[in-house]
Amino acid sequence: MSSLNPRAITKVVALAMFLVLPLHVIAQRKVNLGKLDGNAREIFNISMKLMDDAWAPQAHLVRTPDAFSGHPNTGRRAQYMVRESSCYALGLLLRDGKGDRQRAAEALEAVLKEQFTDESKPWYGTFRRTPEEPDPSGANTVMWQNYDPNWREFIGTNFEMLLIEYHDRLPGELTARMYAAIDRAIVGEMKHGRLVPSYSNIALMYGALWDFAATHDNNAAWKQKSSAWMSEVGRLFHQYNSFNEYNSPTYYGTDLFGLAMWRSYGSTPAIRSLGSQMEATLWNDIGDFYHPGLRNIAGPYDRSYGMDMETYVAYTGVWMRTLLPANKAPLPIPDAHTDHLPDLWFAPQVVILGANPPAEALTKMRSFSGEHAVSRQITDERSATAWIGNKIILGGENTKLTKAAPEGTQFHAATAQWRTPSGSIGWFFVSQAPEINADIDKTTMHITANGTVVFRLKAAGAKREDITAGKWTLPGLTVTIAGDQRSFSVKEATYYKPGDSFEITYTDMKQLKLVVAPR
Repeated sequence: MSSLNPRAITKVVALAMFLVLPLHVIAQRKVNLGKLDGNAREIFNISMKLMDDAWAPQAHLVRTPDAFSGHPNTGRRAQYMVRESSCYALGLLLRDGKGDRQRAAEALEAVLKEQFTDESKPWYGTFRRTPEEPDPSGANTVMWQNYDPNWREFIGTNFEMLLIEYHDRLPGELTARMYAAIDRAIVGEMKHGRLVPSYSNIALMYGALWDFAATHDNNAAWKQKSSAWMSEVGRLFHQYNSFNEYNSPTYYGTDLFGLAMWRSYGSTPAIRSLGSQMEATLWNDIGDFYHPGLRNIAGPYDRSYGMDMETYVAYTGVWMRTLLPANKAPLPIPDAHTDHLPDLWFAPQVVILGANPPAEALTKMRSFSGEHAVSRQITDERSATAWIGNKIILGGENTKLTKAAPEGTQFHAATAQWRTPSGSIGWFFVSQAPEINADIDKTTMHITANGTVVFRLKAAGAKREDITAGKWTLPGLTVTIAGDQRSFSVKEATYYKPGDSFEITYTDMKQLKLVVAPR
């Protein structure tokens, strides 16, 4: 009787594991470059060109933007990115040009080496963010600082897409190890116990990955638990048709990704239907808050990395770029120096899954639908209001004084954007505050907070002497302020371009009323 060698056994196991994929996935999935429309192809090609330039042949990983753009601080920062290298592998197999399969396999081998495999540790199953990152160790290990548990979901879902879409373009022994890595990510997340269904962007990806692993492994217990998890994520969303992480230009993009995974790869019609319904609702919300002339989504933002989508890469902007031409999309023309550039490297995910907004939402993204107010309930305590005007967008979040904005926060409770005479976007937002309520009534912003409130403002051509306690005379906008603050101060900000960026402080206040008048 003959026996198979270990390499052959690995290939047989990989084939058997693939055959238990949902039949609808096997029958329907394989996105090739020729199937992409013009906008999707353009942003995919731009993304791939930048990742090609960032590729480090010796490390088999993509370099950070600082490393491949010649940033002077490169020596003090990470050189390589693990998560983004898995995105690049997906793009390589979609493009499938000369040498792309080999490079994708090399990248995936390098990524797999960075998974933590000690099952006794809380970080089991996640991945180093960079190979230069030291192993977490000791009682002083801090989540987010010493390791990122979310790399389980980010890299795991990339592996899922690779295995569904392009398993036949990779060696069988490599795909078998990718399946095993997904299982470690699921086990690690279950043991860690830190994730909750309201943590929307990660919860959506986890649901997709867990459902995939349960189906692939024929694991009835995982199947039951993953189904319950996804149902709970859906139940929380449908309370107010909103996610707890509300209106984030970056994380809405991840939400769209997770939902597209559900509707494309879900193992049951119920999962696929739930994903499609939630995705349509989210796109409608984006359409209501979006101003196509200003090329920005109005606030408030529960988590934001910027105030102008024309100048930094936001993941939601990448989705919208596949639907809109470059001169209409809320996305800069990127180069190696563009802020938050690695968010662009999710483009392979986006173009493979495809943006699927309802017709009404797409119409609102393509042309201005007229001035309108928006009001949304987020949770029992929190609600959002916005004004989408001809020349300005305003946003506010009323938290019933349950949520503060500490220094360095991503939470932007009160926001405004307009286009200055220079053609660039001017903006301001509350960057620091105690527990705060912000409400928008057309062109009026009402702020309630018991303490000191700090605004950050940026507008090309703005001058320090034109900003007083009761009036800001800004390029393209006048803001009239009435408040009960004890004192007022303004100083030039050092974290933006000198001369047009300011930090404005209203000390020991309870009420502020800001009335904006575009010019």
